[in-house]
Amino acid sequence: MIARETRAAIDVALAACGIEIEPDAALDSLPGGDINEAARVPVAGGGELFVKHNDAAPPGMFDAEADGLRWLADAGALIVPEVIAVGDGFLVLEMLDHRGRERDFDEQLGRGLAALHRAGADGFGYPRDNFIALLPQANAPCPTWADFWFERRVDPLIALAAERRQVPRSSWAGLAEAIRVSMPELVEDEPPARLHGDLWSGNVIASRGAPAIIDPAVYGGHREVDLAMLALFGGLSERTASAYDEVYPLAAGWRDRVALWQVYPLLVHTVLFGGGYAAQAEAALRRYA
Repeated sequence: MIARETRAAIDVALAACGIEIEPDAALDSLPGGDINEAARVPVAGGGELFVKHNDAAPPGMFDAEADGLRWLADAGALIVPEVIAVGDGFLVLEMLDHRGRERDFDEQLGRGLAALHRAGADGFGYPRDNFIALLPQANAPCPTWADFWFERRVDPLIALAAERRQVPRSSWAGLAEAIRVSMPELVEDEPPARLHGDLWSGNVIASRGAPAIIDPAVYGGHREVDLAMLALFGGLSERTASAYDEVYPLAAGWRDRVALWQVYPLLVHTVLFGGGYAAQAEAALRRYA
């Protein structure tokens, strides 16, 4: 069961959107990620909705998430929950049918990710800024992938972690710059892919047995980034990677670059949670510098 205060906030939010909750219905608490509360909400007339709620959410956070979900859904590649309503402090989504995974779930995920990435983006970046967890994520376009990856992703997080005295800025900035200089030799040029942007295994769920993706932090970028994020916490199986490669063949040496793309999510975790993530991020930086 959800807290009384959360129930009251959800009631107010849904009423403002013209959505009527089933009278006297109990709202079941559901996982909402590390930063939000979430509930299964029975609506009058039948059916259910999924509602995320966070009174302390930065302005525009849920609106940015809703925009990202729509952009991913436009690709028609994987299941994405439909956005029903959004406002400051809440997001209302279609309630997906969470059934067990089909036998070929991993292969479906690989093929779907390949199709999603192939749907492309207008450039390296996105028309609006958004968030990864509670952290602002700048998306102003850059002319090259190397420029975007360092100017919009790695460098700002090194600066933020240093400001919080979690990492030494000068030495880490030097490592990042050394990698940036060598990027043309490390990474082949590719057109910008349509990225989920926060594709850890917890953001891949089953809907009627098939893969669905949630909680995005979207932008146009290098497609290996999503695969590396999926691999960070053990979510990239060989079956998924093989199915992806059959649909949209990966560049030679992509496995050797997985740790490079994991620097950004490791920095995000360093800033949010501390612990051993800084050491992991430093090890990855030194590997490529």
